[in-house]
Amino acid sequence: MKPRRHFAQHWLRSEKALSDIVSAAKLDSSDCVLEVGPGMGVLTRRLLPIVQTLLAVEIDRDLCRVLTKEFGKRSNFLLLNADFLSVDLQGLLTGFPAFQRQNKVVANIPYNITGPIIERLLGTISKPNNNPYDLMVLLVQKEVAERLVAVPGTKAFGALSVKVQYLASCEMISVVKAGEFYPPPKVDSAIIRIIPRQIKDVAESPKFLETLVKLGFSSKRKMLKNNLQSVIESDRLNSLLEQLDINPLSRAENLSVEQWVSLANYLYNSGVGVVDSRLEYFAEEEEEED
Repeated sequence: MKPRRHFAQHWLRSEKALSDIVSAAKLDSSDCVLEVGPGMGVLTRRLLPIVQTLLAVEIDRDLCRVLTKEFGKRSNFLLLNADFLSVDLQGLLTGFPAFQRQNKVVANIPYNITGPIIERLLGTISKPNNNPYDLMVLLVQKEVAERLVAVPGTKAFGALSVKVQYLASCEMISVVKAGEFYPPPKVDSAIIRIIPRQIKDVAESPKFLETLVKLGFSSKRKMLKNNLQSVIESDRLNSLLEQLDINPLSRAENLSVEQWVSLANYLYNSGVGVVDSRLEYFAEEEEEED
């Protein structure tokens, strides 16, 4: 079958990349795996002999016929023809008790919906996944992988870095060149491992932190105090940043996740958090302009 641009399909052809994905997932016979977008089944073929169960979610009906023909008789394989971003997995799996709980995610996910997929798997700062996976190994666009593992003070460190690293640790496993796919995408890819963790520095108002981060990164060219001047006076913020041992001239990418939490907690407890709706309004307005 020819890959469909509508579904952002690119068939992975690298045996090394497939081996790296499987190895990074640290699979054994007790694992119950979720694969989002199995495509032609090149990764599925490697996963099935190792794991206890494999739940695959594929939106393309024609590909589902291909997958069913090859793997349909496997007792540890279940395929759902559905849009992962909107499907009610628990509702559909009521009659399949062996597949109701997955502890790992292993997938080559579409570039165009990488962010929403990660959000559905991991949750958000304000609404984390209450039943987190043990780990997730995903093949994503290299630029996205770099943002996920970025450290403060680097160009790649942004709102996505803070949002994900608040909930999980991230590690880049290896880079997969564009030529390892058919058709080749315009950019390289990377294998990323995401391990949800217990939050060490908890935000007193996760919703407030989430919105503050959005507003703080609304324009990376500006200093943080300029991005936040709509909700807190510049002089007051300068004083606060100094108390938190943060350079008042810092930009949003200079603050670590822990510093973002400290800043949000202080603002929330000092009364800025009372105007949470106002902060949300400004964050949305800045995001639209950016």
